[in-house]
Amino acid sequence: MSARPSFFSELKRRNVYKVGAMYAVAGWLLVQIVTQVFPIFHVSELVQRILVLAVVAGFPVALVLSWIYELTPQGIVRTDEVAPDASVTRATGQKLNRAIIGILSLAVLMLAARLLWPHVDIAPSPQTAAVDGDKSIAVLPFENLSDDKANAYFASGIQDEILTKLAKIGALKVISRTSTAHYASSPDNLPQIARALGVANILEGSVQKVGDAVHVNVQLIRAATDDHLWAETYDRKLDDIFGVEGEVAGAIAAQLKARLSGAEQQALDLKLTDNPQAYDLYLRGRAAFADDQSVPGYKRLAAAMAEAVRIDPQFAQAWAEQSIAAGYLYFNGIEQQTYTPELVRTTAETAIHLQPDLPLARQAQGAYLYRVKHDFPAAQSSLEAALALAPNDVGILSMLGWDERRQGHFEQALAHLEKAAELDPHNAQLFSSIGGETLLGMWRWDEAQMWLDRALALTPNDPLARTYKILGRQREGRIEDAAKLLGEKPEAGEDPLLSFIRIEQRLLEHRYDQAIAESAPVLARPQDELEGFGPFLRRDLGIAQLRAGRGADAHATFAQLIHDVGPDGADRVDDSLRPMLLAVGYAGTGDMRKAVEQARHATELYRDDHIWLARVVESQAQVQAWAGDRDGAMATLQALQGTYGASPPSQMKLDPMWDPLRDDPRFQKLLAGSHA
Repeated sequence: MSARPSFFSELKRRNVYKVGAMYAVAGWLLVQIVTQVFPIFHVSELVQRILVLAVVAGFPVALVLSWIYELTPQGIVRTDEVAPDASVTRATGQKLNRAIIGILSLAVLMLAARLLWPHVDIAPSPQTAAVDGDKSIAVLPFENLSDDKANAYFASGIQDEILTKLAKIGALKVISRTSTAHYASSPDNLPQIARALGVANILEGSVQKVGDAVHVNVQLIRAATDDHLWAETYDRKLDDIFGVEGEVAGAIAAQLKARLSGAEQQALDLKLTDNPQAYDLYLRGRAAFADDQSVPGYKRLAAAMAEAVRIDPQFAQAWAEQSIAAGYLYFNGIEQQTYTPELVRTTAETAIHLQPDLPLARQAQGAYLYRVKHDFPAAQSSLEAALALAPNDVGILSMLGWDERRQGHFEQALAHLEKAAELDPHNAQLFSSIGGETLLGMWRWDEAQMWLDRALALTPNDPLARTYKILGRQREGRIEDAAKLLGEKPEAGEDPLLSFIRIEQRLLEHRYDQAIAESAPVLARPQDELEGFGPFLRRDLGIAQLRAGRGADAHATFAQLIHDVGPDGADRVDDSLRPMLLAVGYAGTGDMRKAVEQARHATELYRDDHIWLARVVESQAQVQAWAGDRDGAMATLQALQGTYGASPPSQMKLDPMWDPLRDDPRFQKLLAGSHA
């Protein structure tokens, strides 16, 4: 009687070992495919997890089945039912050997590829990949530990540059500095702050600068549990500090398991400059601008960047910063003899030439095309290229939304602006832009008020949000509600935009004498303080004087308006709307031929700008009506219906500019529309 085979010899005979080895290698390979390839096709994470768990759970099942069953030429049968001399398990084992060798070869190839190209990731690109909630982060203000408190700019600059680097990693959600600036450097309520910002992780840091020595300390914290995920200290000399921001960003990405593409890794490794003096000027300029984003702040930023590139002409980031700052000033009519189109163009082109893949360089190119050339489709292409390089950059997202609005792509613009708001949840100015500059023009009153209320909840006295909230009520025809929000008397040093809305309110209320009285002290202020609203205020003053029966005063006011607009105003295309105001000025002085010609010219100039097109076309209709051309005015108005930014009937019922058409049956029919 033959001896009974041992358990382990039976495992070998039945190929259980080989089945287990083949299953383990094949399962590992399948898991790699699931986690690397499935995201490209947007297969949900739940499905991916189920498949991985199924692979793991299938391992013991495969072992049991290989013990119980045998594969024969006649099919799968129970091993106990096969006579030992008829068994083909040895031949099956040889086939399994070949299968194992083949699968191992594939696994070795995959491992070799990961070792040779560690940063190449076949998962979705940063622009399309969904961001895991655990991969969200906010960088709190860095503490300045230097004895010289004037070095606070350096700590601020290091923090800002780390944020800039992190914004280039598509797998992360990175909160903008605007929303973290008012927090303390090392607060006690991290979980509360993280919830308010919508992130899972917080980066804290401190910077100490003594002479040419710099000590940077950073720590990454999981906010909900206060677990310190990672901490590092960097001791560098000023001439060796330039790469720290990229090192920190790369370490954070590794800790949060955010895979980097090759391009992202290169962006993190890229140094801004090798010149300590230029770098210092750059950090000073950026920190000062973060504290003051007014017109003087833009001037100081442009000057600091100009000096930085004088010292280091290869400093692409500083060239781009200078271009964007100069473009803003030119676009808003500030010292245009200094901040010229040529300056905006050449600085942007220099940045692009030096570093074509620098996000800010692409943004500067887009800003030039947007603010100077008014080539909105070309600007969109540049801004989309910038966003692909820095998916978390709120500045790029916002500018792309503004550009899309100009083209009439309002839903697309709204999506980008709302994405910016998600990354900058404490930015009252951004909320005001969404509510006041976007949704009001779309006649979506309730949504607009919601965004404006969010802005006012953050900054209760914010003049921009308050102004747009009043403007919304005016456009709805809710004049009494607008009056309550506005208050009866002007405030000392009132924001010029709010002063303009106040005079508009007086016109809608038909309180012309009060409009005249309240206009005078505002127009007496230096023009620089009026932030471009001087010509609009003068136009409204002239209208109030006409309606109050002060014809001679009105004529003088409109003559002054023509002078204020200046000789270049006829062809100037920007947010000052000077070509439109010039047409109104001509009409107010009685030169109707020039008024009608200039109104038509203004409409042609703004035909591609969907933010202002309705406003300009309405002025053309008003000038036509003023000149006695009712048919022309009504044809112009009727062609405008449904256009973004058009005045709703509820407001037109009250606006004295439409008085020449008030008794026209066609105009009355228009006022009886669904939004009346």
